[in-house]
Amino acid sequence: MISLLWLCWGFSLAAGQQDTELLARYLEETLMVDSDFRDHVARSRVPRQSKFLQRLETRPQMSEFTVRSTIISRYAFTTVSCTMVNRGSEAKEATFEMQIPAAAFISNFTMIIGDRIYHGEVTAKEKKPSNRDKERGNKHSSSTDSGENGAETFKASGTVPSKTHAIFLLHYEELLQRRLGKYEYTVSVRPQQLVGRLRVEVNILENSGIMSLEVPPLQNSKQKGSKKVTDDISPPPSTVIGQTKTLAKVTFSPTIVQQNQIARNGILGDFIVRYDVNRELSVGDVQILNGYFVHYFAPQDLPPLPKNVVFVLDSSASMVGTKLRQTKDALFTILQDLRPEDHFNIIGFSNRIKVWQKDHLVPVTPNNVRDAKKYIHNMSPTGGTNINEAVQTSAKLLNNYIGQNDIDARSVSLIIFLTDGRPTVGETQSSKILSNTKEAIREKFCLFTIGIGNDVDYKLLERMSLENCGRMRRIQEDEDAAAQLKGFYDEIGTPLLSDIRVDYPKDSVEQVTQNLFPNYFNGSEIVIAGKLIKRNSGKLHVEVTASNANKYILLKTDVAVDHPSKNDIRGSPGMEDGKETQNYAERAWSYLTIKELMTSWVKSDDSKEKVQLMDKAKSLALTYNFITPFTSLKMKELQAVQPTEEEKASPSTEGIGERVQSLQGHKAPPGLSKLQDKQRIKISKTSADGDPHFVIDFPSSKLAVCFNIDGQPGDILRLVSDHNNSGVTVNGQLIGAPAPPNGHKKQRTYFSTITILSNKPERSYVEITPSKVILDDGERLVLSCDRSAVVGNSGLEVSIFAHSNVTVAIQGTISFVILIHQYKNPAPYQRNHLGFYISNSKGLSPHSHGLLGQFLYHEVKLIQDSLGGSPQLVSQNSTEAPNLRAANMLKVKGRLVPVMWKQRKIYNGEQEVDCWFAKNNADKLIDGDYKDYLAAHPFDTGSSFGKTNRL
Repeated sequence: MISLLWLCWGFSLAAGQQDTELLARYLEETLMVDSDFRDHVARSRVPRQSKFLQRLETRPQMSEFTVRSTIISRYAFTTVSCTMVNRGSEAKEATFEMQIPAAAFISNFTMIIGDRIYHGEVTAKEKKPSNRDKERGNKHSSSTDSGENGAETFKASGTVPSKTHAIFLLHYEELLQRRLGKYEYTVSVRPQQLVGRLRVEVNILENSGIMSLEVPPLQNSKQKGSKKVTDDISPPPSTVIGQTKTLAKVTFSPTIVQQNQIARNGILGDFIVRYDVNRELSVGDVQILNGYFVHYFAPQDLPPLPKNVVFVLDSSASMVGTKLRQTKDALFTILQDLRPEDHFNIIGFSNRIKVWQKDHLVPVTPNNVRDAKKYIHNMSPTGGTNINEAVQTSAKLLNNYIGQNDIDARSVSLIIFLTDGRPTVGETQSSKILSNTKEAIREKFCLFTIGIGNDVDYKLLERMSLENCGRMRRIQEDEDAAAQLKGFYDEIGTPLLSDIRVDYPKDSVEQVTQNLFPNYFNGSEIVIAGKLIKRNSGKLHVEVTASNANKYILLKTDVAVDHPSKNDIRGSPGMEDGKETQNYAERAWSYLTIKELMTSWVKSDDSKEKVQLMDKAKSLALTYNFITPFTSLKMKELQAVQPTEEEKASPSTEGIGERVQSLQGHKAPPGLSKLQDKQRIKISKTSADGDPHFVIDFPSSKLAVCFNIDGQPGDILRLVSDHNNSGVTVNGQLIGAPAPPNGHKKQRTYFSTITILSNKPERSYVEITPSKVILDDGERLVLSCDRSAVVGNSGLEVSIFAHSNVTVAIQGTISFVILIHQYKNPAPYQRNHLGFYISNSKGLSPHSHGLLGQFLYHEVKLIQDSLGGSPQLVSQNSTEAPNLRAANMLKVKGRLVPVMWKQRKIYNGEQEVDCWFAKNNADKLIDGDYKDYLAAHPFDTGSSFGKTNRL
């Protein structure tokens, strides 16, 4: 049995799919800890909650909750993966519930229950969405907000057989809005139980440059919108933030103990990432990609326009108590923020309409602000709610003031209307109130509406604002109304431009989204998107005209279209796993277009026009696989590949999200097949394995040299660097572990990830961990290390020998072998890790570098300095045992390196190597210092020694 339910299917009218790979797997956690060991320790420390655990035993347990997001130029792709395990003796129902931003579109949903796969298919709704449906959605919503900045709840459930797991995969997309000078990306972390593996990962690519990146503490609904300073403004525990100029990665992975400290019920709150981008005072940032453009316009440092504002406040009996008190507190602060050039008035309404200053607006002076505060303070809640007359009175007041006074032509006039209820007095029919409001305002100014609580007719407030160039904000009953109201005012309190028009040549573009805007407010952003008619025209001419406080302005520029956009992600490793992310500009256009069609559908009173708007929005939503009020999600079972007996015995869910995506549109590279169980591998001694111990084999010298690198957890070591010649780079990332008892080291480090990059004949990479292999050669594939397989194309082949090793062959002349070290019952100082061996280096050039690569085309000589004697060159063909009492030195590239005789075990201890050991992190043996071999991120190709190529 499978059920799918929207708890809140209202929809947002302001400006959501493919599991996107990390846009940059750089800047991993400073201290990386093996997750199995970490969770083992965490579980052993969780306080006993016997009643709670008994209650959990009656339902499937959530073993993993992962959210991955990739944000490219403000457009966010989010994937939620949730694994639930039924450990009981009978089938039970598993329920997946996730709050998503109201402005987002769901673009995919998949359930895997045992070996059965159910895939969501977006289809057209047969009937148009009714008002009753939307009102019902508001009534039964558990959302934190509805409207442009709210959240909706997605819920799905299925029956899970005994001893079986279920995996839920949800994809959604959204265009981030800029408010108060920041883009805000929010992830709801509310698994409703403590989770063994919980991780949120947010990756950001902004080639304009990222600035002001911040992660505030987790927030719940009561804190939402609050900007008050608290004792703790630090990120949530376990948060790791990494940033370069254009890339950022934020991770949140609390242990069970940390989750328990935050919220024992598993409802942690909203994980929020805020940032802004570098921008210039110009025509804005125009992104062009694959025949589509997105234009971001957000000028700053302009003088604010004077404003004429009327505050209309509900003072009916239902406002009694906290709501009216918080409204008054917010208004006191707002009045203080008015500028000397502004004019204002205040209207209170219930059964009757009470105007503070009859028939006019007053300038902002200390005395007027003082008197206004007294008037607000003396407001008392009484009577019903006459919305119609309140709007009519405020519109008449503002119209008369504009018509009878010599006001600044560039000033901005607006009404801010606040209520907590539905119309109960006077005109109560919504259609009449809407038509009366439109007639009274006559497009001369904008109406902004705010609803507080659960008894508000939000549909009415939304249409009132939309039809009069404003916007609506909803404040939940349990939220800080004062902070929300003040925050909303801050968004619209500083108009910088009015009458903005953005133009492009008519013969160059088509299907352009809204390009006329009444106002631009400080800290916001105007976004326009469209399609190019002539891709080969060479340039796109852009003109922006507007008014500001001092003058009319005209901005012009030509944007090149004959070469890829600077934000073309196809050249960025880790960003090539789906056509959706590569076509983010097109998807942003479709997102904006559908939003505008939905807005027009809500505003229209013409039944024929509404049908046309709905059909257009429905067609686009089906094309781009978006769930909207005009489309629905139907679950269909896919034919699953039956697992072998071996696979049944050792199920693996890691990477299942990526594998399922192959069913959703990716094709596996050719050549996928089972390997022979008895696979033999050919390896040389040249390697980096263990803690890590490096071995260099010099066959012609009949010598082996070894050294250690005592790096730090999280360090990424460049092992082979030949990017400019063969096109090959190999980087290894370290993970930390405690040292064994009585050991001489404080800590151990091992390789947790090996990344092999190749850009010839085509760009591709292989990322290997002890549990999985990711191959991306334009089509992404994730394979488990517990199953033997071989996959490849003309230039790259990857062979996996289950639980043993991975061989990567490039162009038939280069091959590397990665040994997999896994522990069934690891000691505290042991970690699952990798060993790296060079099997064939013929295709690497003499210019190769890296900790191993620099020695591939060089030889060494052993020199012995006997006590009291003179230094002697040891014969390369000598079979005599080394003189251990002599002072032994290696001559490498003209340098003399003191060494000592050692024996090392390689190949999982199967072979012993005699080698000459160089101390002190291979001082004098390697070129430069070991820190010169640190890569900035796993995809750093390093064009030359000591330098990095950043994505």
